[in-house]
Amino acid sequence: MPAVFIGHGNPMNAVEDTPYSRGWRQVSNSLPRPSAILSASAHWYVPGSRVTGSERPRTIHDFGGFPRRLYEVQYPAPGSPQLAERVRALIGPSTVALDQDWGLDHGTWAVLVHMYPEAAIPVVQLAIDESLPAQEHFALAARLRPLRDEGVLILGSGNLVHNLHAYAWGSHAAETYDWAIRFENRMRELLTARSFATVADYESLGRDAALAAPTPDHFLPLLYVIAQAEENDTVSFPVDGFDGGSVSMTSVRIG
Repeated sequence: MPAVFIGHGNPMNAVEDTPYSRGWRQVSNSLPRPSAILSASAHWYVPGSRVTGSERPRTIHDFGGFPRRLYEVQYPAPGSPQLAERVRALIGPSTVALDQDWGLDHGTWAVLVHMYPEAAIPVVQLAIDESLPAQEHFALAARLRPLRDEGVLILGSGNLVHNLHAYAWGSHAAETYDWAIRFENRMRELLTARSFATVADYESLGRDAALAAPTPDHFLPLLYVIAQAEENDTVSFPVDGFDGGSVSMTSVRIG
């Protein structure tokens, strides 16, 4: 099973027909049908490693100030306690807590409503431990690689470039910042060259990196996807673009 990172951007992509939501549907149509989905979302960024263990994860509307119709969206996919335990076994049961309270946040469901609108495939979320440096996330994620052979789609949901302080709020079109373009192009070069260790060390890449990823939460899900790469896997970018001048909508496919 390939692994896919999605640049999810504005939650309104969940309920609007956009180039990005159409692109996500095309991505899913190009994949074998997963037996289950393991999602690492930017919006479950907490102390400690956790994985959802509920049989019926709730749809979490973790945002404010949006139209009512967005809060009415439900994504009633089943969970998978079996996959949750498999994840714990691969990473280390003493390391990963089983969480019965969290559900599917919008980093996950806002994408999956387009990729798999029937909500029939079991979905488990893996928390991103805010206490770990990026290189440790990359090493931890590599332990999940056997899941690909078990038909599990490993999905990362965040943004390669995510700076809301620089975002052009409002309806007018925004010109993309030079630093955002440079950082995205650098990431594409590194990913195409399979320089994954350098991608994981993104914080060392200077001012552009500091502006493009001022907080780690939206960048780290990418590491959970590229850590799945085997020697002969291709790297491709099935969706691209920028929103608001400072949010990259690029997706990355491994395999």
